[in-house]
Amino acid sequence: MLNYVSRRPADLNLPDLTEDINTLENHELVNASPDQIFGDLFEAIQCSHIFDDSKTFADAIPLNDPEQICAQYQREKGQTGFEIAKFVMQHFRIPEHIASTFEANRKESVSKHIDRLWPVLTRQPDQQERGGSLIPLPNPYVVPGGRFREIYYWDTYFTMLGLKESGKTDLMGSMIENFAYLIEQFGFIPTANRTYYLSRSQPPFFSLMVKLYADSEGADVLSRYLPHLQQEYDYWMQTPEVDEPFTAYRRLVKLPDGALLNRYWDDMDTPRPESYIEDIELGEIAHQQFATPPRDTYRHIRAAAESGWDFSSRWFADKNDFSTIHTTDILPVDLNCLMYFLEKTLADAYLHTGDKKMHLRYEQKAARRALAIETYFWDEQKHFYMDYDFKTRSVTSHITLAGAFPLFFKLASNHQARFVKGYIRLNFMKSGGLLTTNVGSGQQWDSPNGWAPLQWIAYKGLRNYNFHQAADQISDEWLGLIEKEFKHSGKMLEKYNVSDTNLIAGGGEYEVQEGFGWTNGVYLRMKNKKYMKEIQA
Repeated sequence: MLNYVSRRPADLNLPDLTEDINTLENHELVNASPDQIFGDLFEAIQCSHIFDDSKTFADAIPLNDPEQICAQYQREKGQTGFEIAKFVMQHFRIPEHIASTFEANRKESVSKHIDRLWPVLTRQPDQQERGGSLIPLPNPYVVPGGRFREIYYWDTYFTMLGLKESGKTDLMGSMIENFAYLIEQFGFIPTANRTYYLSRSQPPFFSLMVKLYADSEGADVLSRYLPHLQQEYDYWMQTPEVDEPFTAYRRLVKLPDGALLNRYWDDMDTPRPESYIEDIELGEIAHQQFATPPRDTYRHIRAAAESGWDFSSRWFADKNDFSTIHTTDILPVDLNCLMYFLEKTLADAYLHTGDKKMHLRYEQKAARRALAIETYFWDEQKHFYMDYDFKTRSVTSHITLAGAFPLFFKLASNHQARFVKGYIRLNFMKSGGLLTTNVGSGQQWDSPNGWAPLQWIAYKGLRNYNFHQAADQISDEWLGLIEKEFKHSGKMLEKYNVSDTNLIAGGGEYEVQEGFGWTNGVYLRMKNKKYMKEIQA
């Protein structure tokens, strides 16, 4: 049995992890997060700023039994000359970045570079390592790259767009199987296969992955993964016990007209292990400025991390003040569009299995959600799709590229789509593609940055409504920026500065990462569509 004794620096006002840690006494270390396993050793390491990136130690592998490491730390930490950095290097294997040493040939095309890069980003089935945070997966999978050494949920859909273009359908199938495995093990798909992600998911793109795979392998794919689609839906739709308007329970909120809409959430309200000291510091600021309980701030931070937009002024009450984050008050338009598609996919899957009753049930659920999206997210004054704050009972003031999701899922009328197209061209289009927001908050999901998944959502959404000229402008600018950066540095990046294409993107908790899964995927899909259009012309 591990002996967890928490000794925290008093001036940091750290949260008490004792209750969470004590729950491990009767359980195996498997699926315990590193902050639970290593207790005050974990806190001391993260608060000592040994690593520039807090995720580094969260991903470290203990070189011997965690219990022995903790006991040795307790014996040595009070001794003269003890150095915690040296202790870490003696007892842990520090993970390396993925693809950081891959040598690019800048004279070759980006497409050929990506084809050579896929094997570098592909992980083989994992082995369990006692005390490590990685959750082993049974099949090969592609990681994003850089500090992201695991399979990420919503990244994978956009990565799969490129894998399909590269003819790697077997690898696509392996990745879907891994997600099905995670659903079977945990009841949902976590952010990634790390134990510290087991309290939250990410934007629910599994149904889109299944549909994409079914395009290649046939409709039987729908029935094969029907149980997993249903289980994911149940996870997001856990119903409040109290049947009253504006009742919120986990990821579900009930509205006055009976509509059920979703929000982002996290089942924990402690600092994220992978961004431990950063969360503590923000919690302290919010507490000092607004008397916000730190645990409330941690929950909002974690919920924003579940959104994938970590972080953006989209989640802030004051667009320039991170400490005003209030993610769990917000019903996001993009999340509810994804849930609509999940309901439609379930309807199709049940029809394919011959269950007409369930087919009709999910068609009705999808129709009700489509009406709710129209009711709560369309702003008649701005003529754009906005998020909805169910605490203030009004749309938020933040205009973001998430407003393109209803076009991607064909939920907008032609009239609405024309307004959205105008907004995109006037407010988001820059010389390198589309901004995420117009706010220069210093957060990475704000100006001046652009991200591959949102380029694809907007591009495909505009094409759905025959706005081909606007869509082509997006693809021309985005592909041109990627090719320009590759010719300059030989790198495929996680995000790009679309406002000034001579500068690297910035902001956020870490440096720009290279690899990069979803950039590769969107590039290949968009490039091949452009190429086919030119051939046809």
